[in-house]
Amino acid sequence: MMTNSDDIYMKRCIQLAQIGQGNVSPNPMVGAVVVYQNKIVGEGYHKQYGEAHAEVNALKNVPDNILPDCTLYVNLEPCSHHGKTPPCADLIISKGIKRVVIGTLDPFEKVSGNGIRKLQNAGIETSFNHCVEQCNNLNKRFFTNVIKKRPFIILKYAQTSNGFIGRTENSTNESRLISNEYSQRLTHRWRTEESSILVGARTSLLDNPHLDARYYAGKPPIRIVIDNDLKIPLTHHIFNSKQHTIIFSKANKTPRIENVEFINYSEQEITLLPFLLQELLQRNIQSVLVEGGAKTLQSFIDKGLWDEARIYTAAFEWTDGIKAPTLLNTSELIKTEKIHTDILHYYKNNQSTCY
Repeated sequence: MMTNSDDIYMKRCIQLAQIGQGNVSPNPMVGAVVVYQNKIVGEGYHKQYGEAHAEVNALKNVPDNILPDCTLYVNLEPCSHHGKTPPCADLIISKGIKRVVIGTLDPFEKVSGNGIRKLQNAGIETSFNHCVEQCNNLNKRFFTNVIKKRPFIILKYAQTSNGFIGRTENSTNESRLISNEYSQRLTHRWRTEESSILVGARTSLLDNPHLDARYYAGKPPIRIVIDNDLKIPLTHHIFNSKQHTIIFSKANKTPRIENVEFINYSEQEITLLPFLLQELLQRNIQSVLVEGGAKTLQSFIDKGLWDEARIYTAAFEWTDGIKAPTLLNTSELIKTEKIHTDILHYYKNNQSTCY
């Protein structure tokens, strides 16, 4: 039976798990707490892909003699198979723990209830489906990879108050940037939280973006650019060697550039986006932050290939420009924030999300 304290300890697991964001992909984020006589005696989280799981880190400093009287809390079902590390379910059983509280099931086919069954067959009292909404939201990227067989997709763009997203080549607008400096710093934080960032060729040609996270401390994303005819000059920022970069192109001949990977696709490719997403998933790229331009963003929207959208709206108008994309009626407004002079709207795609 669940108690109020169970809820508190599960929320602590979620807090711990979030520390691993950006470092454990393509694995899920997991935190674990060991409780003895209503006190936390051990904590841990999955710190780095390929290294010890949360349960291992939480249990390692707890004396073995008290473990049979402890309860283990973990936000995701303990693994039951040999991957890069041994099964956590086996470790829990070997420690003699008598009660385990689990946030949500792991949809990965090699686990998917097997971890719970293994614990129950060993006589361990096991409770699950606790704080489900928070636990699912925490690992929405991982769940999308497993269930949808593609990366988690976030659309991000800024628009003027009258709905322009970018300038035309002959634009009369003085300002190039739409979002304010506070919004820009928030965007750079988002970039550290996702595996990759994607733009089309036109955005790269006109804006020459770095696509990095220089305004926020953290790991920069892999840069992805769709450039069918390789029109982007090799002197542009995306071709520096600071981040791994992937260019999708129809060109047969591609240059050799340090830290830049070219992926070719043919004219016979039915649609580019499903092909692109499969290529990224095969490279363990868990999520994509799509930042432009308007045509690229709209193509993801029209094909229903998005999970969340984050849209800044500035307080000023432009006299002309490129119109912002239009979300379809499958979108649901989640929340709204004010970022200094900008208004930030968060949406989710109700036909796509796994949380």
